Amino acid sequence: MTVGIVGLGLIGGSLAKAYQRDGSVTVLGCARTEKTEQFALLAEDIDGILTPDRLAECDLVLLAAYPEACIEYMRQNADRFSKTGIVMDCCGTKKAICEIAFPLASEHGFTFVGGHPMAGTQFSGLKYAKATLFDRAPMVIVPPAFDDIAFLARVKALLKPAGFGRISVTTAEQHDEMIAFTSQMCHVVSNAYIKSPTAGRHKGFSAGSYRDLTRVAWLNPDMWAELIMENRRNMLEELDCLIGNLMQYRDAIEEGDREGLRQLLDEGRRRKEQIDG
Repeated sequence: MTVGIVGLGLIGGSLAKAYQRDGSVTVLGCARTEKTEQFALLAEDIDGILTPDRLAECDLVLLAAYPEACIEYMRQNADRFSKTGIVMDCCGTKKAICEIAFPLASEHGFTFVGGHPMAGTQFSGLKYAKATLFDRAPMVIVPPAFDDIAFLARVKALLKPAGFGRISVTTAEQHDEMIAFTSQMCHVVSNAYIKSPTAGRHKGFSAGSYRDLTRVAWLNPDMWAELIMENRRNMLEELDCLIGNLMQYRDAIEEGDREGLRQLLDEGRRRKEQIDG
């Protein structure tokens, strides 16, 4: 099997390392800079450079760049992809890219599948990539059809060397609705929380709660701004919900309503128990 990876940052680099770990896969990769490509070759993360004329060799092409860059790459190379292979993006939102990619694939005769590997760290770049990043991690896919069991089995087989655990199948709309809550909101809340003037004096007074809440404040602002703006309708709904909930806590505290605050806290505790056991 030959896998081509476009983008060799944290996600693309980790995918390259994971497929190399398998030992039976030829991994081709390309990056924005020649320096990154040469480093990946030197580290044996890839077996060769993924040039446009080698796309036809790939059984699977993984697009691990920003959404707009992935769309542009597909447009530029639509006639070069293998007609028997699969092209899959690894972006954090699905609706914007799927609305363009599915018609493009149909027009040019290649197969596109939306994808979102649900793993990462607060760091970015190839130097932080690791072969185990996706081990037992969820993978979400948006296929062109939902009733082709043989095709879904093929996608699962192509992804197996990466080490994913559960593979979920959904629509682009459902994906973006859920990801606004489970990922994008976490980054916004963490990023906003750390802006408190008190944060600069936290050392000696903070432990696990602080670390858990602020970990993803350390983010890539260019990437997250693009992802959030692509999903702004869902994000606005989640932000309005959060702000409304926070105002209830604020009102109880301002009014000295200890019992009201206790009830709010208990509601949150019970909600967490119901959802996550």
